Amino acid sequence: MSLLDKHEAYRQAYQTIRDAGADPFNVHFEAVLSPSEGVLNGKPTILLGANNYLGLTFDPSCIEASSAAVHAHGTGTTGSRIANGSFDGHLELEAAIARFYGRKHAMTFTTGYQANLGLLSTLVGRGDHLFLDADSHASLYDGARLGHAEVIRFRHNDPDDLRKRLERLKGAPGKRLVVTEGIYSMLGDGAPLKEFVDVKREMDAYLLVDEAHSLGVLGEKGRGLAEALDVEADVDVIVGTFSKSLGAVGGYCVSDMEGFEVLRVVCRPYMFTASLPPSVVASTLQALHLVETQPELRARLTSNAQRLYEGLKNLGFQVGPQCNPIVAVAVADQPLAIKVWRALLDAGVYLNLALPPATPDSRPLLRSSISAAHTDAQVDQVLAIFAEVGQTFGMISGSARQRARG
Repeated sequence: MSLLDKHEAYRQAYQTIRDAGADPFNVHFEAVLSPSEGVLNGKPTILLGANNYLGLTFDPSCIEASSAAVHAHGTGTTGSRIANGSFDGHLELEAAIARFYGRKHAMTFTTGYQANLGLLSTLVGRGDHLFLDADSHASLYDGARLGHAEVIRFRHNDPDDLRKRLERLKGAPGKRLVVTEGIYSMLGDGAPLKEFVDVKREMDAYLLVDEAHSLGVLGEKGRGLAEALDVEADVDVIVGTFSKSLGAVGGYCVSDMEGFEVLRVVCRPYMFTASLPPSVVASTLQALHLVETQPELRARLTSNAQRLYEGLKNLGFQVGPQCNPIVAVAVADQPLAIKVWRALLDAGVYLNLALPPATPDSRPLLRSSISAAHTDAQVDQVLAIFAEVGQTFGMISGSARQRARG
């Protein structure tokens, strides 16, 4: 007997995937040449699954800021801010994020996962009620488990279902916290935030929005879906990550709630994790500056997303319900999804193979995340490869491919 025996079903499932000639969980790039291209098995490969929405991982000013910080402050902090104190950069970054969102308070975490883990396990507790969209990210589910609030799932993007579940608790003690995302990470669909805000007001609840995939992507200033829909004033807490549009690693939350600073001494994922290294803080600050001063990055990203989304749709693929930088193609079953993913990779396109139970409705997905750094030629090359592979495996017809060309 082994401690790992309880995971035997997962081990067998993973082995089945590998036996099919694919290992999407263990892709090894020999080099990453740019935000849009890497080297895999000795050949150039278009990166279409990196969440590098604004292409800032290779921005010269971000690299220079990071390098200067390493030379000035060393490679790491070697402990949490509670134990080892804060560097000037930590305070500067939190002030910049708060200013960016127009909020009184901001707090940074070492990862976006920890931001959700910390906030959901700390904002509500025993006797409270946490309402979680059914398609929420794993970090939100894990944060809900870590806390002691009653967790109530509501149907994905369904304000009426949320209202019904809140109504059942009328008169019951405890706070109510509703959790949703700006852009959902699998299908790329956005939340109906205006409707959720109406429910939140009616039911006297609090609202937390995870803008991980919408920071730098949506809104006139790039603050996310809440800004784009003009409901920021009704969102009590915004959380997000530096690992997508800002090209680094880390997480954050912002809020106007009174007494916010107590979170620094009650939020365990903040208290007991080493703080962000100076190099990451510096590059993130510069990336945030670029989000604020270069709106053309968002315009380019939007253009690329439309080119990919409409191109795949015109070819006859089943794509998500909305055009966003996450573009997912649904596949009939897992064996076919594995074969198509492998064929795309062999043809020079890397994207994410998303398999149940991590996907909505238990459908396998070929998940792409487009970047502002992709060229028109790269997007067109991706579409041509999709067309060839899709026809080979019977996902689209030859006539659809011809119509897309025309």
